[in-house]
Amino acid sequence: MLIRQETKEDHDQVYELVKTAFSTIEHSDGNEQNLVAALRKGESFVPELSLVAEIDGQIAGHIMFTEGKVGQNTVLVLAPLSVLPEYQKQGVGTALIAEGHKAARELGYQYALVLGSEKYYPRSGYIPAQGLGIEVPDGMPEENFMAIQLQEKAQPIRGAVTYAKEFGI
Repeated sequence: MLIRQETKEDHDQVYELVKTAFSTIEHSDGNEQNLVAALRKGESFVPELSLVAEIDGQIAGHIMFTEGKVGQNTVLVLAPLSVLPEYQKQGVGTALIAEGHKAARELGYQYALVLGSEKYYPRSGYIPAQGLGIEVPDGMPEENFMAIQLQEKAQPIRGAVTYAKEFGI
């Protein structure tokens, strides 16, 4: 498996991958692929943190981290993470998260947030965000709103979350 930064040439394939990956997910709104396209055009987009996983020359997975805020502090938001159904449960998502965290650390980011499975994301180090002083946005289940400290000497953060406007939150 090769994990690399997404390129413009990947956009159409990633669009279809995200659409396919979320087509059978219980909590999907069916628009995740459009969110990815919108985030790429937004101010919060970090090209170095839009990654794809290739297996035998095919894009099997995609992850995107964009900038958000907790209080006045810039953080990352992981969304979405997509893996084609035939490659799920084979470590592709976990590898994308790990590589994304590595790149984020190198870029100096201190925290990342995710709204997702309380069974899946803790395997990559995510804990309930409230434990780090991050307020859970209204309407989000506490157990599904998580964060990870990316830098050992990260400054403590506190406050409400502001997402990129493309999220509509």
